[in-house]
Amino acid sequence: MEQTIAVILGGGRGTRLHPLTKHRSKPAVPFGGMYRIIDIPVSNCLNSGVYRIFVVTQFNSASLNRHVALTYAFDTFREGFVTILAAEQTPENADWYQGTADAVRKNLRHLRPTFAEDVLVLSGDHIYRMDYRVMVAAHRQQRADVTIAALPIREADLQRFGVLRMASDGRVTEFHEKPASADLVRGWDLPGGLFAGQTGQGPMYLASMGIYLIRLSALEEMLRPEMGTDFGVHVIPEAIRTHRVYALPSTAYWEDIGTIRTYYESNLALTDDHPAFDVFDPQMKLYTRPRFLPGARLGHAQIRRSLVCAGVRAGDINVDHSVVGTRTVIKSGVTIEDSYLAGADYYESADALNENRERSLTDVGIGGDTVIRHAIVDKNARIGYSVRIDPGERCPNMDGNGYAVREGIVIVEKDAIIPDGSVIPERR
Repeated sequence: MEQTIAVILGGGRGTRLHPLTKHRSKPAVPFGGMYRIIDIPVSNCLNSGVYRIFVVTQFNSASLNRHVALTYAFDTFREGFVTILAAEQTPENADWYQGTADAVRKNLRHLRPTFAEDVLVLSGDHIYRMDYRVMVAAHRQQRADVTIAALPIREADLQRFGVLRMASDGRVTEFHEKPASADLVRGWDLPGGLFAGQTGQGPMYLASMGIYLIRLSALEEMLRPEMGTDFGVHVIPEAIRTHRVYALPSTAYWEDIGTIRTYYESNLALTDDHPAFDVFDPQMKLYTRPRFLPGARLGHAQIRRSLVCAGVRAGDINVDHSVVGTRTVIKSGVTIEDSYLAGADYYESADALNENRERSLTDVGIGGDTVIRHAIVDKNARIGYSVRIDPGERCPNMDGNGYAVREGIVIVEKDAIIPDGSVIPERR
């Protein structure tokens, strides 16, 4: 693995995750109560023995840059790094990144001096576990120029993925990015029984997971300016004609955090008895910034099917099927159901709390006698006493003062102030 480097793409504007991406990039969005999404691909790399990692950023990258700088520091006896490659103007390139392939193309000058044999190109907004050593072994055994990690999908999901056709020897013969209908990939469905336990539920197809392993020499050939700006739309379809492109099928859990609904459900799924994405897996540790926090301190609390993180301070509360993030402060009488609380970046000092009283400002955290259901509460939110946050059924998308509703979920924005007695969403 010493000859493998990783390039993690920091993502675009993340408009479908707004307002979580209002002040940060998608990979910097909190996850699991104490992590950020970027920690997942970086941890996969570290667990796989890939210690040279570039993170390519462009939009709202300040918090991501800070998190990476504070988290991933290697000792002087290991030639490893996690380095931010921010969009920059150079004599050769004066534009912003125009797509996934263009982002890698404009950073080739940073990859060449590593003298790596292979480059892992990863997305910074996917939730999954993978040992890339398995992928590297298959890639080299097949003498592939490109290996694409792929997962089985149903016909209903075709428009979400790049779909590929694979020969019996694993070589990719055709590729179509997000086909609008099954007619465009007719005949590409998989033989019955190829994936155990997946039969009898309609035709299945192979879809790209957005994980590419590419020989560095082939990558330079594939990223000539005339080859296009996006891996799925331009580069991979062309590479199939000119290079040895193979697929590595996988049935492991994988989720693209592309919408508020998938983000919400992926977080709450961590509370399952046997979660598909297990943060407790000792073989695949999930790394993040050490915070040196005490254990959670709870009063007469009733906690069911929930994940409560370090540094939580709570009174007599009732929590069901929720994630309570680091440093969350919750006063007594609060009910939290089916919700994700990202927590806080800091504790307020005694002087700050006194100043809040003088200014009639709500403290960071959740005031007493508040009810929160079907919600995402972003970091450092100030929610007052006797607040009710509950979208109810069939609530339309809307934007309010310090909050938004998307896909039936209330999102309380980062640093938002929700006054005492508020009812969210406001009834109009």
